[in-house]
Amino acid sequence: MSPTATTTYTLTATNASGSTKSTAKVTVTASGSPLAITTTSCPGGTQGAAYAGCTIVASGGSPPYTYSVNTNSNFSPLPEGMSLSAPTGVISSSLIGGQGTYTPEFVVTDSASAQATQSINISLNGNNAFLANIFPSTSIFHHRVDAATTGLPVDTSPAAPMYSGYLPATVKPFFGNNSYATFPNGIPAIEVPYNQAVAAVTTTVYQSYFTSGPIPANAPVEGTSNSTGDRHVLVYLEAGGGNDPALYEMWQGIYEGGPWTDSSNALWPDVTTNALTTQGQGTSDAAGLPVGPLLANADEVIGGGTPSSPRGTIQHPIRFTLNHMLNYWVWPATETAGVGSCIATGGGSIPVESEISQSSPPASCTMSGPAGEIYRLKAAVATPSCASTSPQAAIIITAFRNYGIILADNGDSGGLIGTPDARWNDTDLACLTSLTLSDFEPVNVSSLMVSNDSGATSH
Repeated sequence: MSPTATTTYTLTATNASGSTKSTAKVTVTASGSPLAITTTSCPGGTQGAAYAGCTIVASGGSPPYTYSVNTNSNFSPLPEGMSLSAPTGVISSSLIGGQGTYTPEFVVTDSASAQATQSINISLNGNNAFLANIFPSTSIFHHRVDAATTGLPVDTSPAAPMYSGYLPATVKPFFGNNSYATFPNGIPAIEVPYNQAVAAVTTTVYQSYFTSGPIPANAPVEGTSNSTGDRHVLVYLEAGGGNDPALYEMWQGIYEGGPWTDSSNALWPDVTTNALTTQGQGTSDAAGLPVGPLLANADEVIGGGTPSSPRGTIQHPIRFTLNHMLNYWVWPATETAGVGSCIATGGGSIPVESEISQSSPPASCTMSGPAGEIYRLKAAVATPSCASTSPQAAIIITAFRNYGIILADNGDSGGLIGTPDARWNDTDLACLTSLTLSDFEPVNVSSLMVSNDSGATSH
């Protein structure tokens, strides 16, 4: 017998004379059935909600089975807030923290220590509408910069243009659905209630604004906990219980089973005000800017529509990167990490890593593109034809014209930053690559500035 599945047989024994007979049932385990995970898909979910659940099922081999997730850094872990039952294979979550598409590799081990694996996508919608409400409507972070409605001029400072060598670079969306290997693509953010439990936070490298904060265990980490990159952790604390609404941001955040560690962090303790962080102190961002409210996110793009027929709008500049920023910043940035130097009008060098003015610009610079500079899509640049069939990209391109992009960090030139989200359409977003950095111009916003310590605008 060589059964291909576990089979029960009825055997009959007769003696030599045929006068007696005995019957017994025998179950034979198929020796030809290899161990395998038969589950190939799991349902999606939404950040901030309970998970509907998914059961990883195996067959073959030698039961009983034990289920686990591959911890190799080539694979994503489970989305934050989810857990896997080792004996049953059930994936569950009472409160999903992650967003975007994760592709963990599931492992089943049988009683003979044989193993089988299966990679499965778990796609999660973000829940990021709160990002649009961070900072008042009078903030520079919500002010239009298009010339037609504001009259804001081109910034003619020698510090202002992006370095000419970067201008051929295309705009590249560093966010999306399942466009980044097995990991969610983009910087996630999470909203927590006013009474969120406080966790200890230890900062190991740069500045620290807080040593404890409402950072939950299920807070999503940029690139997941398996990342060796920036690992931003962004947490918005709702108002209530005597607490103001606040924004907590960490760079290279690591959950340590209760407390967290990070390499730097920043805090905006009351985001109903226009207060910026301290000049020169830095944040979790190279330009000293907040990260969360400057991300493109699916909630604002979709608005009251659907992912395929979005009806939203972006009302803020979108953060982007250049290979190297200039080693100075302009308002509303408060810090930089760049290269190059500038000479003041009348002679004399300007100390690097300091603020320069758009209204009284330097005479010359060895590099250009200061942290915090806002660039708008030139009015003369036509909207790419692909936008007619790429509605998500079309809304983002409109934001390029009306609110611009803001230089926030060093990275790939033209890298546009947003949140990971299962509702993004990666093919649609690819339309953004039809634009290059040469299609943008720097905007002089100095007439709006009330104070370099405030994001408030004068009109």
